[in-house]
Amino acid sequence: MSGDGQEITIPGLAEDGTLYRVEKLEAHRRGLFHLAISVFVCDGEQVLLQRRALGKYHCGGLWANACCTHPHFGETPEAAAPRRMVEELGVTLPMEPRGVVDYRADVGNGLVENERVHLFLAETDAASLALDPNPEEVMETRWASRDALRAEIAAHPERFTPWMRIYMAEHQGLIFDRAA
Repeated sequence: MSGDGQEITIPGLAEDGTLYRVEKLEAHRRGLFHLAISVFVCDGEQVLLQRRALGKYHCGGLWANACCTHPHFGETPEAAAPRRMVEELGVTLPMEPRGVVDYRADVGNGLVENERVHLFLAETDAASLALDPNPEEVMETRWASRDALRAEIAAHPERFTPWMRIYMAEHQGLIFDRAA
């Protein structure tokens, strides 16, 4: 699997746009700017959520979008997204790029995510989607309407990862609108 430890080398992003190798945990300890991907899976207005496994090195037990990861060094975001869907949820789905956003967030335990995130959207039929979550990555999944999700985040933000709160507050149109 992908591993949560520092042994995974990911692409850091220098101010001039060049990539360099950095260990994942070191990037988060130092708050270094680096590349990431986030995948959203939808069935109409329904959004697939995953609750991160408690053993994750940050944000364990919090709700997030379908999956997130960092490309391995030399791997494209377009290759990382489907790889991670299989690793976390055990499914392969066609997906489309939805844009790129930057964010910075404290994720606890002295770790900071400072990421340029490539967003992807997969549309599916929830009733026929056979998820097979990896228990080392995902402790629970559920579907929620976008309206219910917004209301739950407003009422209980502490139940959601910082990036999920940011995506829903600032980037919904880019992620979900057809014209994106």
